[in-house]
Amino acid sequence: MRFLHTSDWHVGRTFHGADLLAEQEAVLAHLADLVSAEAVDVVLVSGDIYDRAVPSAEAVQIANRAMLRLRQAGAQLVITSGNHDSAPRLGAFGDFAAAGGLHLRTTIDRIDDPVLLADKHGQVAIYGIPYLEPEPARHGLGVPDAKGHNGVLREAMRRVRADLAGRDGARSVVLAHAFVTGGQGTDSERTIAVGGVEQVGADVFEGMDYVALGHLHGPQTLAEHLRYSGSPLAYSFSEAQQRKSVWLVDVDANGLADVRRHELPVPRKLAKLSGKLEALLDAPEHEALAESYLSVTLTDSVRPVDAMRRLRERFPYAVHLDWLPENGNTTATLRYAEAVRGRSDDQIARNFLDDCRGAPPNERERKLLRSALEAAGRGES
Repeated sequence: MRFLHTSDWHVGRTFHGADLLAEQEAVLAHLADLVSAEAVDVVLVSGDIYDRAVPSAEAVQIANRAMLRLRQAGAQLVITSGNHDSAPRLGAFGDFAAAGGLHLRTTIDRIDDPVLLADKHGQVAIYGIPYLEPEPARHGLGVPDAKGHNGVLREAMRRVRADLAGRDGARSVVLAHAFVTGGQGTDSERTIAVGGVEQVGADVFEGMDYVALGHLHGPQTLAEHLRYSGSPLAYSFSEAQQRKSVWLVDVDANGLADVRRHELPVPRKLAKLSGKLEALLDAPEHEALAESYLSVTLTDSVRPVDAMRRLRERFPYAVHLDWLPENGNTTATLRYAEAVRGRSDDQIARNFLDDCRGAPPNERERKLLRSALEAAGRGES
């Protein structure tokens, strides 16, 4: 039996304010093509289908179309909820959806109720563990003394093993949405720390033929049978060098037989630029970045005025801007009372501009400041 392991679609997420719906739909459509080309039997989606608990209508439509394409390509789907999803909303009508090949596992009471599929070697039991918020989960699981994520996931896996023990010869696949020790995070995951502890030990999943992990956005292998697929798109500049991918997983009569990585297309690349504004605008070697999402760090000694607008004239997908002057003249951290003590309104305003821009106001700007202060004074009288 062949599986495609993906997760963390985050449909509806934006990138520094830029809409990603078109890019998300394109990558998810590619997954359907891959299912058809590779004769995938089951698609595993390990949580965070959406980026928020109440997704927009457009996000729901894109996710629905993606699932329909995957099903039409010949695969059944097993989907769990992540920490960004609303488990009740995602799981609604789950019993009816199963009749059409979409199997949703979003509740605690179905952790040990596997999706049972069969091939020529017998049964494969697919267990879906939704994201477990420790406080409500420990009560829902009947283990009030369980500590954090590690405690509730250990109880969830105890239930999985107890069910699997009664299924003679069945091979096992588990979906889980968690931060497993040894995994490497990025800037785009929402923390699931509770009391400072968000990680769970890899030994929690011992004995399973394959564990399809979700939550961390970089593809990674913690053990041959224990992997993160990562997100299909980059959601932070910390992921600029990652090659987004999915895992193609084969299970034979003896369990895990083979795992192959398939790299995904990149609808729009991410890049970083650093330098003085005029040089960045003029340098011909940057022409190739005109269609990339850009994070730009300006090194001008004085903060340029209207820098983002000017950058976007050449780089329309510049979405993030920092200023780090070469002379190190960044804004000093001062208490407000110390910054204004013994100074006139005019001096405070001029110093504010100096701190923000790295240079004092010129004569024209000083006149404008004085006029504004005088007008404010007249307005108060």
